[in-house]
Amino acid sequence: MALPKLFYALIAILSHFSTLAVADELRPTVGNGNLETYIVHVKKPEGRVDVQLDDMRSYHQSFLPVRTAGSSADRQPLLYSYRNVISGFSARLTAEEVEAMKEKDGFISARPERMYRLLTTHSPNFLGLHQEMGFWQKSNFGRGVIVGVLDTGIFPSHPSFSGEDMPPPPAKWKGKCEFKATECNNKLIGARSFNLAANASSLEAETPLDDDGHGTHTASTAAGGFVQNASVLGNAYGTAVGIAPQAHLAIYKVCFGPDCPESDILAGLDAAVEDGVDVLSISLGEESTPFYNDNIAVGSFAAVQKGIFVSCAGGNSGPFQQTISNEAPWILTVGASTIDRSIRATAKLGDGQEFDGESVFQPKDFPPTLLPLVYAGSNGKQDSAFCANGSLSGVDVKGKVVLCDRGGGIARLDKGREVKNAGGAAMILANQQSDGFSTSADAHVLPATHVAYSSGLKIKAYINSTTSPTATILFKGTVIGDPLAPIVSSFSSRGPSLATPGIVKPDIIGPGVNIIAAWPFPLDGSTNSKLTFNVESGTSMSCPHLSGVAALLKSAHPYWSPAAIKSAIMTAADLVNLKGTSIVDERLTPADIFATGAGHVNPSKANDPGLVYDISPDDYIPYLCGLGYTDEQVGIIAHRSVHCTSKIPEGQLNYPSFSATLGSSQTFTRTVTNVGEAVSYYKVKIVEPQGVSISVQPEKLSFTSVGRKQRIR
Repeated sequence: MALPKLFYALIAILSHFSTLAVADELRPTVGNGNLETYIVHVKKPEGRVDVQLDDMRSYHQSFLPVRTAGSSADRQPLLYSYRNVISGFSARLTAEEVEAMKEKDGFISARPERMYRLLTTHSPNFLGLHQEMGFWQKSNFGRGVIVGVLDTGIFPSHPSFSGEDMPPPPAKWKGKCEFKATECNNKLIGARSFNLAANASSLEAETPLDDDGHGTHTASTAAGGFVQNASVLGNAYGTAVGIAPQAHLAIYKVCFGPDCPESDILAGLDAAVEDGVDVLSISLGEESTPFYNDNIAVGSFAAVQKGIFVSCAGGNSGPFQQTISNEAPWILTVGASTIDRSIRATAKLGDGQEFDGESVFQPKDFPPTLLPLVYAGSNGKQDSAFCANGSLSGVDVKGKVVLCDRGGGIARLDKGREVKNAGGAAMILANQQSDGFSTSADAHVLPATHVAYSSGLKIKAYINSTTSPTATILFKGTVIGDPLAPIVSSFSSRGPSLATPGIVKPDIIGPGVNIIAAWPFPLDGSTNSKLTFNVESGTSMSCPHLSGVAALLKSAHPYWSPAAIKSAIMTAADLVNLKGTSIVDERLTPADIFATGAGHVNPSKANDPGLVYDISPDDYIPYLCGLGYTDEQVGIIAHRSVHCTSKIPEGQLNYPSFSATLGSSQTFTRTVTNVGEAVSYYKVKIVEPQGVSISVQPEKLSFTSVGRKQRIR
């Protein structure tokens, strides 16, 4: 007989918050005759369920103007015809052409595309994944699962993507490789590039080769193979591996530089659904907008309809509230937290004070002797305090340790370059107040350390206390065992959700700070080694961790729906850190639910959740209608005609979390499905927020079969 287990619904209490208005369009108005890329939604051809691509293109062409050679825009306007993720197309059009198109039968809507932006040797062990035992083995390391990654491409020759010891892809795979045939293999089974919008002025195709690094990093984090003797500039030495090392990778390059055109993203999504991926990992995002205007949400809904799990980065606009992106409830929205490893660099002052910070560049020849210390902002200029480009030309920093402030819209590495160019010997980078204790280990161009806000204040106080301040940096290498880990990073975007405040977002947090993974380029200038890795931070890094976890769960439980996998991840999450106390944020104070969501991912517990909150794609329709969307707007998301005859409040969606506004008694219902042992018993355990009374009925559940459902309220 199974032992009693616990079930719960995650409850967030919103005592008071205001809803901010978000403009649907942030783009400037296009003048007469100017071309811009539009996303156009049209009705499906009547009586045609499965239209072939050529027929679909012809149908979409019928909405577009005919251009003649020699005109101001003689290139044919159609960019992409979408078959799977929306009913529509993208095209280069003028405002006048869009107005004319509105008169045609079947037209629904058109708007200018939005531009989305790009938002490990130890993290698998930190998540409890061990090669010799446990969930990794039970899930066959993700064998047989295809993970699709929409990003900046991939560096195919990196050893993380070797096909050695990998089985062939599943028979359902229909994708293709746009590299040379020898560059794809049983690990990297597909690679495609979509750049018609990014490169609208040219007809020349671009390969999926990653010239940025972001895509290679995220792909290897999700499903990179085992690579021994990995390190970054000699630090964090060990075996690099992704979360699902036996899963296959399918790469869709949709970003070319920091910007990712919406029409290219839709084309990548459309291809991934057609190709047969099982999991989609999307480390891209934009500001919150209604779901019918958010084509990652629209395209992801179509993917979920096909049984594809979608994991998205929650955004890097924290620690401020209502900054979360990718909020749709059919998407797993991922926040970022630390692991228990740091690459330590300690600032030592002339009075003996020491402040631990981080840097992945740890020069062995940097002398421990004290050097003159100067604050870059001592001249009273803010640009100098931020060590902006050219700002230190009039500041005497030669041969000195320079204290720079974080922020000002200047990249951390660029601050170091300015200090080095001005003749500085080393840099101490101090956080702004909003970043608190969140630091990053970067591959700086000079000896440096990144310290907390409180440390920066004490260093400035020391500088002001003496006429001859001095300092040095002590490089201490890799240190493992921070008992406060995981800590929510300052940059991780926070809820409440603007698009759907009744659903708690983010859903989950996972490793996203100082993550080591594959990189296309050597950091030390050496061109001899293929073992190139880099350390990166962002929800872009936490997202592929959860994509890998989803792949493991899909391999272990191939018949679980995307909603069941999400429920297992959320309800099995950890609420405490390694010390056994509440998870904290960048201030080292208890993190609230809009920072952590359900908590920190625990893959092994997610493999055996007992009960799940399952949702079929059709269950989202009354929820969307309940948001106040029109039939047409819901139809854009659902990819079919919809009549909102049934509506439910947000909190009644069968989701693992909900929020409630204080002030009156409210009742929420949920349906749980048994995915544990056939004969099993469950007992409710309630942890009430202060000042709130909660009851759950019934208090006990019993099951005699797998798949049986019961209702709770």
